[in-house]
Amino acid sequence: MRANFEIMSIAEQIAELQKQVEVLKAASAEELEALRLKYMSKKGAIPQLFEQFKAVPKEEKATLGASINHLRQQAEARFNELREQLGSMANQAYADKQDLTRTPDPIELGTRHPLSLVREEIIDIFSRIGFTVADGPEVEDDKHVFSLLNFAPEHPARDMQDTFFVEKEEGVQKPSDILLRTHTSSVQTRVMTSQQPPIRVLCPGRVYRNEAISARAHCFFHQVEGLYIDKNVSFADLREALLYFAKEMFGAETKIRLRPSYFPFTEPSAEMDISCDICGGKGCAFCKGTGWVEILGCGMVDPNVLEACGIDSKVYTGYAFGMGVERIANLKYRVKDLRLFSENDVRFLRQFESC
Repeated sequence: MRANFEIMSIAEQIAELQKQVEVLKAASAEELEALRLKYMSKKGAIPQLFEQFKAVPKEEKATLGASINHLRQQAEARFNELREQLGSMANQAYADKQDLTRTPDPIELGTRHPLSLVREEIIDIFSRIGFTVADGPEVEDDKHVFSLLNFAPEHPARDMQDTFFVEKEEGVQKPSDILLRTHTSSVQTRVMTSQQPPIRVLCPGRVYRNEAISARAHCFFHQVEGLYIDKNVSFADLREALLYFAKEMFGAETKIRLRPSYFPFTEPSAEMDISCDICGGKGCAFCKGTGWVEILGCGMVDPNVLEACGIDSKVYTGYAFGMGVERIANLKYRVKDLRLFSENDVRFLRQFESC
């Protein structure tokens, strides 16, 4: 009687477990794992049937054994089905969250070019004292680049060795009056011929000169030039504006020195040096032992330039200055080779990720 009771008990358990397995559901991988442990683990409901199966009489083993094996196969099939459903749901959820317009991973941090950083810092410093930005074409005419700036017809800068001229016609050997600008002073002449004082502009841009490319020179480079014209503008105003710039760009302890020089478009003219920020003016290899480093040229606008541009030199005076952006970048970031600025070497550019 006891054996029959056990046989009926296992058969009932198999029938009950079949009903449960058929309706198994899982909303997550965690729920599915919990069900697997409940039904299929070593101590789960189906393996326990095999333990009970050991006490079943021989004549009943074939029937019950087949039923238990079928239940196990049914359970395994159901678990595989649920696993596939969860995988499909996860893949769909992942796909729904994807932005197909996004660039592939990993997305690297971009960098700003050091010349752009320096140019914008220069513009920002002078904008605080009223300078606005003016722009002009890089392909210019002789009038705006040379003639209006008091360059004599025989001036060496007009020579083909220094200036890139553009031929008007194919096969014409003589230089035309169209050229690649050699300085951004051409923007200043365009401003002076198109508006009356007061004028206070900053002219950043790329310029071109016919020079051999080396670590210290290039056939193109970048300038920022400034122009201020108004009544009663003096050399003292120029000095104070440049001292303010030097302290803002290189530090409050920076000193400046103005040395007499010559430019066709300014009179008097000067070169400006700053105290070397490496040695503090004591002298080092960078400043060649002098304690000073040259950074720009400047001067009072020549009356001939004012008159040529239609501005009354008896009423107005003004000053102008110009600096190379590469020169300032060299001082600020200690870049020794000018060619690095234009070679697009990502190893060089990555050094400025935090700037």
